[in-house]
Amino acid sequence: MQSNFNRNEKKYIISKEQCIEFQKLFSKNMKPDQFGENLVQNLYFDTENWDVIRTSIEKPLYKEKLRLRCYDMPNKESTVFLELKKKFKGIVYKRRIALPFRELSYRSVQDLAAEESSQISQELCFYIKRNSVFEKVYISFKRTAFTGREQKDLRVTFDSDIRFRLEKLDFFNPDYGTFLLPKNTIVMEIKAGGGMPLWMAHTLCEHKVFPVSFSKYGKCYTGFIIKQPEFKNKETLSA
Repeated sequence: MQSNFNRNEKKYIISKEQCIEFQKLFSKNMKPDQFGENLVQNLYFDTENWDVIRTSIEKPLYKEKLRLRCYDMPNKESTVFLELKKKFKGIVYKRRIALPFRELSYRSVQDLAAEESSQISQELCFYIKRNSVFEKVYISFKRTAFTGREQKDLRVTFDSDIRFRLEKLDFFNPDYGTFLLPKNTIVMEIKAGGGMPLWMAHTLCEHKVFPVSFSKYGKCYTGFIIKQPEFKNKETLSA
């Protein structure tokens, strides 16, 4: 699995019906990727005061977030991925390393990452130490992914059943959590190393579907976390 890449990413909020329609329309030029449909589980890292996401939603020129990602339900032989996602002038850069899931129960991700001598592992360890981040939010979703038949760097994903929780920060309870979006709402994401192909742009325009600014973690923070009574009380006391 790729460990270092950069690409343009566009997100769209669509209905389940539109999702089915787009999958049919895209099928001539795209095919299911090697993972097809799977469950994606994430633990997002932040500071005690939520500095990472608070900075991110201000839409700075440059921002970065750290997460630990697991595909499907893990077992003792599974691999998880520690990823640093950076965004600069609209281009997304990802740096990630693979970690053995079986060791997470008694060792920190920073200790595991430090065992590697790669440039990426050094960047991840430096980020964790510099920002004093730790696991804060769990977010999971079901993903269906497609890749271009000819344009190999083209990828489209459809994410549904997006859930989050602020406790039980593990990968063993994917059905436990609060839904982030209304039922039957899908997040479609188009990712490409270059520009979007014309046939896809025409299809989206014909159906009057346009990109939006959306972040699962950002939505979790602005739509739920800051509305909690304990959070409001803390903000009032610190003002």
